[in-house]
Amino acid sequence: MPQTVPMVNLQAQYHRFKSDIDAAVIQVMESAAFIQGSQVKNFENALSQLLNVKHVISCANGTDALQLAFMALDLPEGSEIITPSFSYAALAEVIYLLKLKPVFIDINENSFLIDVSQIEQAITSNTKAIAPVHLFGQVANMEAIVEIAKKHNLYVVEDNAQAIGAEYCSSGISGFGGTLGHIGTTSFFPSKNLGCFGDGGAVFTNDDDLALKVRMIANHGQGEKYKHQVIGINSRLDAIQAAILSVKLPHLKSFAKSRQEVADRYTQSFESLDLFQVPQKEITSTHVFNQYTITLKTNEERDALKEKLGECGIPSMIYYPIPLHKQVAYSQNVSLPISENICNRVLSLPICPELSIENQEYIINTILKFYQNK
Repeated sequence: MPQTVPMVNLQAQYHRFKSDIDAAVIQVMESAAFIQGSQVKNFENALSQLLNVKHVISCANGTDALQLAFMALDLPEGSEIITPSFSYAALAEVIYLLKLKPVFIDINENSFLIDVSQIEQAITSNTKAIAPVHLFGQVANMEAIVEIAKKHNLYVVEDNAQAIGAEYCSSGISGFGGTLGHIGTTSFFPSKNLGCFGDGGAVFTNDDDLALKVRMIANHGQGEKYKHQVIGINSRLDAIQAAILSVKLPHLKSFAKSRQEVADRYTQSFESLDLFQVPQKEITSTHVFNQYTITLKTNEERDALKEKLGECGIPSMIYYPIPLHKQVAYSQNVSLPISENICNRVLSLPICPELSIENQEYIINTILKFYQNK
């Protein structure tokens, strides 16, 4: 029988912190303060301090966080938002729902992050924002993005769902992903580096006015109860999820360290073999490895390796099989060769703080044997 390996071992993580999580959840149950209780405010404050950002506004999920961010900017209908095509659909989905227009550009082949050299040529008189995606666990070139935004009077909206805790440091700008532009967002989906036991998300900003608008919009547009100042939505992080996240938050750095150790073991095992490209780390950003994504030489090789891993009880994922500009819902007639090519060759391997050394070695040896037998 093949060994069974988890992609992300959420059960092991729960049992690791079981006593603290159970106590925190029971405390919420005993208080019966399920909506906007003290646990929510305490979590927001703790995350604000950790990320050194002035405002953290929690919400129901990462997609809502993106919607709240763009609603707070209140951009004119038809405004163009420059963003990478190689990404999950949530960002493009929100842009279209708000009657804005995503302008898809390509990525850097080595880092999977937005190619900043293409941003300025995509700017038109309708461009109002740049929305980088800090994909797989590291931060895009925010110094260049912020400089371009200042030059053209544009907003910067960071999708930081996969890189919470990743630090960016260059000669001109430093800080955590999601806190470097005008407004940033994250997701607390269970498999994220900081995950709850359901859905959750947050918006980050250092701008007092934007923070006030986000809080109102997330609460049906109310500044005060029954006084609706703007059109809003209902998006709240419930107290139980906030309590769970508060237990996990002090361990965020150790989670990242464990993921980095797994990534280093993978990389050291594969790098010298010239079998495929291992993840490339940006000089200006730490990598917190929400995903460990390799790039195979061909689509056929990727699919064959994925099939072999599956036969051996090892899960793997393709993030993402179709670029956004090729999706039916978001189709655009643009040529983005790197995104189109990468989608056919990427494969993400299991990675999480609870991935045992035994499982890591099993994954590594299975991949090495696959190539030895080719």
